[in-house]
Amino acid sequence: MAWRNHSAITEFLLTGLSDDPLIEALLFALFLGIYLLTMMGNLTMLLVIGADSHLHTPMYFFLSNLSCIDLCFSSVTVPKLLKDLLSERKSISVESCLAQVFFVFFSSGTEACLLSAMAYDRHAAICHPLLYSQVMRTELCVRLVLVSWGVASLNATIIVLLAVNLDFCEAQTIHHYTCELPALFPLSCSDISITVDVLLCSSLLHGLGTFIPIFFSYARIVSTVLSIGSTTGRSKAFSTCSSHLTAVTLFFGSGFLCYLMPPSGSFLDLLLSLQYSAVTPMLNPLIYSLKNKEVKAAVRRTLRKYLP
Repeated sequence: MAWRNHSAITEFLLTGLSDDPLIEALLFALFLGIYLLTMMGNLTMLLVIGADSHLHTPMYFFLSNLSCIDLCFSSVTVPKLLKDLLSERKSISVESCLAQVFFVFFSSGTEACLLSAMAYDRHAAICHPLLYSQVMRTELCVRLVLVSWGVASLNATIIVLLAVNLDFCEAQTIHHYTCELPALFPLSCSDISITVDVLLCSSLLHGLGTFIPIFFSYARIVSTVLSIGSTTGRSKAFSTCSSHLTAVTLFFGSGFLCYLMPPSGSFLDLLLSLQYSAVTPMLNPLIYSLKNKEVKAAVRRTLRKYLP
């Protein structure tokens, strides 16, 4: 029954970010630049981490996976946004819409899990430095990454299965620039209460389930750092966490607001969505390269190695 209803409506129309040709041209240039920087930054991070043996540590193993998921996250929405900014008619097929829903949840869920694993890594490095190599074994790091990808895949699959069973009425216009599940709810003529409840529970469980370990990891880190007598030692310890804290603030701040606020199709909704799906994937490699001496040194070594 659900698939018959979906087949009656073969596509959705997107309102996009603007209908003014001049503004669309400016936005196209802006987001093309953001997307190119995202690709270049994350691919460079992957290349440097892979090529430099000094970065073959748990922290940079997690960071390489974060770069992979940022590439995926940005590619889910930004290329379609760029295409629509050049198109008079902004449409997306039902199948492509559901695919976007899946990959948005998969990418954001994996990133949340990876940020939580990275917080545990920083906790082990600062609170238990002598046992760090024993605690953060290669097997544990691989398991944490596999669990991150697996849990996010399962969560995204459940969400998409619920979306597939929504019945859509004649109204086909999504007041958004991409297919996000909350933006589909106003188009459904079926009872969405179960889907809304599951989405809310999923966002809370997945969001809080990854954020709470980060919070407690940093509570222990702060307690340990404050017990260090040397000001230089405290500064060095905090500096190793500053990049990760910045990434956590950007991702969880916009993500929680976007999914825990009721959808309204307002400019704030669009801004928050753009923040975590387009801007954050671009900023992550910049944050970790500009604020990290090891990465900057590795970039210089890689450039000397591959460039004449």
